[in-house]
Amino acid sequence: MNFVIFDISLLVLFVIFMSIFLYIKKKNLKKEGLLVLYKTSWGIKLINYLGNKYKKALHVLSYVSIGLGYVLMASMLYLFGKIVWLYVFRQDIVRAIKIPPIMPLVPYLPQIFKLDFLPPFYFTYWILIIAVIAITHELSHGIFAASNLIRIKKTGFGFFPFFLPVFLAAFVELDEKQMAKESKFKQMAVLSAGTFANVLTAIFFFAIMWLFFSLAFAPSGVIFDDYAYSVVGISSISFINGIPLQNSSYENILQVINETGFSELESGGGNYLVTKDFLEQQKETTEYLVLYNDAPAIRAGLKGVINEINGVTIESKEILSEELEKYSPGDEIIIKTQISDSELPEFLEYKIVLGEHPEKENFPWLGVGFTTQERTGVMGRIVSFVSSFKKPSIYYEPKFGAGLFIYNLLWWLVLISFSVALINMLPMGIFDGGRFFYLTVFGITKSKKIADKSFKFITFFFLFLIFLLMAFWLFSFLT
Repeated sequence: MNFVIFDISLLVLFVIFMSIFLYIKKKNLKKEGLLVLYKTSWGIKLINYLGNKYKKALHVLSYVSIGLGYVLMASMLYLFGKIVWLYVFRQDIVRAIKIPPIMPLVPYLPQIFKLDFLPPFYFTYWILIIAVIAITHELSHGIFAASNLIRIKKTGFGFFPFFLPVFLAAFVELDEKQMAKESKFKQMAVLSAGTFANVLTAIFFFAIMWLFFSLAFAPSGVIFDDYAYSVVGISSISFINGIPLQNSSYENILQVINETGFSELESGGGNYLVTKDFLEQQKETTEYLVLYNDAPAIRAGLKGVINEINGVTIESKEILSEELEKYSPGDEIIIKTQISDSELPEFLEYKIVLGEHPEKENFPWLGVGFTTQERTGVMGRIVSFVSSFKKPSIYYEPKFGAGLFIYNLLWWLVLISFSVALINMLPMGIFDGGRFFYLTVFGITKSKKIADKSFKFITFFFLFLIFLLMAFWLFSFLT
């Protein structure tokens, strides 16, 4: 809470500073479309110097930049298609996500929408990340343009006039007439240079994040995904809450169980627990049900990160298993857990009597479960790689106070850098990918008319898909 106050104060001070600065420099302001641009000559000499000094290297990198542009465009088309499919056919996920599909990432967005799967996002993060991404993106456009002797007219930054006067984007204004006369290769090199810089930025800060995490964090607990459960045949369920079940069917079971809390079910000599909500999620089933095993963990309501067992620090699943194996069924243990949903973690303590493992005689059993998610496909492998420095089911604690703050800043920087690179190569008129697509069609067909029509069609097609996404997002909350 103290940092939030500081962060909001920083936002207010920044808005005041920008307002005064823009008022003093109002002669340099020019409205273009929805944005007001502050035009200056900052950095033009540096851009021209770098572009001319490293001309040969930049020419070679142009091939890499253009190739990467096509890869990013193909990836974005695939991801956009997956998003459309998700919003059309998986309304349950859309309702869980809550956030509109077209929504700028603004400070406190994850906190406002209670997106627990994302770390907090502060104004401090926002302004630093926008500055890094925008400056490197536009600087790269300028350097590649300068290497091809395309004149840079102005540099500067822009903001929405109807919003707070906060820096939103940087720009490098090129001589468009000169740019249009250059070869398709040179134009595409300049257009793709910004996304190329974003990808390099993401890779660079990912390496820093990986190194920082290995030095600043240490394992201090185990995260269990769920309580232990089993798949049970509906026809084998004989008792519910000690009452014989006359008709073993899903509908009958749903009518008999408790409205709130757990109900006890008996099947083939085994005891199980289930809530009505959990049972209703299985309404499509016909022969089998997923039921929680009657285990000590679920009986005690164990939750949070498992930090200690009888004073022994639990740093991995292996240590958890080794420690439990020291005891016998019927032994009482003290488990300490930590709930870290907020900035101030809550610590809990449980006295639990261990049960007997349902499949191993005289073997102690707590009854917590771990889920291993196997990611498939290209994107799945990428996600697995970028998170490989974190072992699954392990809770990591920062070694010093600002550790988590710095890690989250680096995490957001990597994510947003890569996201901007992807989005910017979407083949729409407002993005670099739009002109990139136009030049590609023109190069293939040699027809300006076909390229123009293709460019207009693809732009309006994606505008339609965006409208479709918003419509299904609204529809998900009306049904």
